[in-house]
Amino acid sequence: MKKHLTLALLLAAAPFAASAGELNYTYIEGGYANVEIDTGAALAGEIDFDGFQIRGSAAISESLYLLGGYGNVSNDDYSMDVDFSELQFGLGYRHGLSDRADLVTEVSYLRQEVEFDGFGSDDAAGGRVSVGVRGLLADNFEGYVKGSYTDGGDFDGDFSGTVGAQFKFNPTWGVVGEIEAGDDVSKYLVGVRASF
Repeated sequence: MKKHLTLALLLAAAPFAASAGELNYTYIEGGYANVEIDTGAALAGEIDFDGFQIRGSAAISESLYLLGGYGNVSNDDYSMDVDFSELQFGLGYRHGLSDRADLVTEVSYLRQEVEFDGFGSDDAAGGRVSVGVRGLLADNFEGYVKGSYTDGGDFDGDFSGTVGAQFKFNPTWGVVGEIEAGDDVSKYLVGVRASF
């Protein structure tokens, strides 16, 4: 009887143990965002924004996934509120490089808006292409690195690089951190991810 009970418990726990060590493309995450924009102006220089970011991904097949996100950050250093928001959604493709690493390619629409309290707003929209590698460094720790090119529409063409990681507490919950750096904009994100 004890052998049957032990076997039943092991079989019941097997899916959870297996999923803790797999790359998951269906998740939602949210947290703190910091954006630094180099204005190039002598007086303003670099403007630092703080706020939130929420984003997610949904696997629609073995290789394809949808992605999206929204962030809103603000700054009030110059006696007026300045808000910066970014909306992104698109399609991603994953190709297995090994049991623990994927090559990822993403194509997405990107819209950014800067709003000056009492002075109106300005926005820019275009497309972004990203290519990178996402992999498990341990069963509960994954990392990723990718390069992105943003162009088209209102964008003149900008390269950026992203490095990120997730530490998983269990198959569902984890903490994430990410740094993205481009010519004039740097983003720092720290948050919580729920994977499904």
